[in-house]
Amino acid sequence: MDRSQVLALLQAVASGSVSAEDAIRRLAHAPFETLDFATIDHHRALRLGYPEVIYAEGKTPHQVVTIAERTLAHGGGALVTRTDEPTRLAMQARFPEAIVNTVGRTVRVGPAAGKEKGTVLIITAGTSDLPVAEEAAESALAMGNVVGRLNDVGVAGLHRLLANGNALQSATVAIVVAGMDGALPSVVGGLVACPVIAVPTSVGYGASLGGLAALFTMLNSCAAGVTVVNIDNGFGAAAAATRIAGVSRLE
Repeated sequence: MDRSQVLALLQAVASGSVSAEDAIRRLAHAPFETLDFATIDHHRALRLGYPEVIYAEGKTPHQVVTIAERTLAHGGGALVTRTDEPTRLAMQARFPEAIVNTVGRTVRVGPAAGKEKGTVLIITAGTSDLPVAEEAAESALAMGNVVGRLNDVGVAGLHRLLANGNALQSATVAIVVAGMDGALPSVVGGLVACPVIAVPTSVGYGASLGGLAALFTMLNSCAAGVTVVNIDNGFGAAAAATRIAGVSRLE
């Protein structure tokens, strides 16, 4: 249940088409639902603006599909992250309309959450960073944002980034995804006024230490105000960007 559904219910009570007792009954059953293997938070969208997201790693395809069914039954859409091929196939079989992103390992079903919040520009240093960037993009779309992309514009060829000045300046929030030396977020942070969220990836040779080198570079950015999320956490970056974009729309 999201805010628009609660508002519609309250308006129905005000108009007399729904009794106060019936409204209380609906709200009382809405907060969460307990299954054998999960307790689903159906009030997540009411509190945060988007429904609980299904993290597929460690879950069976049947569990993922069941949680998605129950989430969709309470209105809004469903987003599944970190899927494997059997889970994607199971979701497609159950929901033929599902949007599957094999690169980002995500599945989206149903409408985006809430009202349009802003433009989240997702920038990658290299093509190898795309799996994390696409997870961020699909998550941002599911949460009701407009998404732009600038791919493979890292510091090894900085002119590629500088040629996209209009896209950089029009973004509400920028998510910068980079592995290797992790330098790109500092560059972007020095070019734009909007919030910049840096995502280190585990892309790189041995001394990249599975993304730690990029993480440390981003944490030590000389560009003021760059925010850093966990290694390979495209979803977390999208969630942070959604909160920022939502606040920006209220100003």
